[in-house]
Amino acid sequence: MTDPGRAWTTGKPPNKLAALPTGPLGMLGGWMMSRMNRSEQREVLDLAAVAAGESVLEVGYGPGVLLADLVTDTKAGRIVGIDPSPEMRVAAAKRTAAAIVNHRVRLEPGTAEATGQPPASFDVILSVNTVAIWPDLDAGVRELARVLRPGGRLLLSWHGGTAPTRAARSMILPEERLERVHAALAAGFASVERLRTEHCDVFRAS
Repeated sequence: MTDPGRAWTTGKPPNKLAALPTGPLGMLGGWMMSRMNRSEQREVLDLAAVAAGESVLEVGYGPGVLLADLVTDTKAGRIVGIDPSPEMRVAAAKRTAAAIVNHRVRLEPGTAEATGQPPASFDVILSVNTVAIWPDLDAGVRELARVLRPGGRLLLSWHGGTAPTRAARSMILPEERLERVHAALAAGFASVERLRTEHCDVFRAS
């Protein structure tokens, strides 16, 4: 039985710096994430190949760097971000303020296990460096499969790749954990592939 207050990979509660950014420490964590995760987010965005008019969900948007890139670097239509941290909502709202006013971006509370989104409502779902801290991996996969449209694609990534940064090396998942992610995705999706970019391990499911 999973514990909703603990990550499935470690059995420990999420920390307030980056796993579940909270208070002043969480704002510092958001600032750090905006720099540390930048290259990984760009690699995942390139793999996503978002087409004009597609609807995109980002799970765990943090300080909103990838959301801002979706706005400026793609022709995505509707862009929704979900994150459980009020502090990250403030940071992401600053980065995407104009797109929020124009109703292209919407920020909402939520997690992988409880997105709060209607069934089959997104063409693309992205999540960078969150899958290892979900409380329930299988529940998260089931929920994201529920809100993905037929023919859509889900991209989950975690620190790693062929040339991980020094800061990311301590966070790389052991092979058995990566295999566990693959197995969970294979149970909910018809097609699953594992890719390695320069800075992250990526699972693409459809």
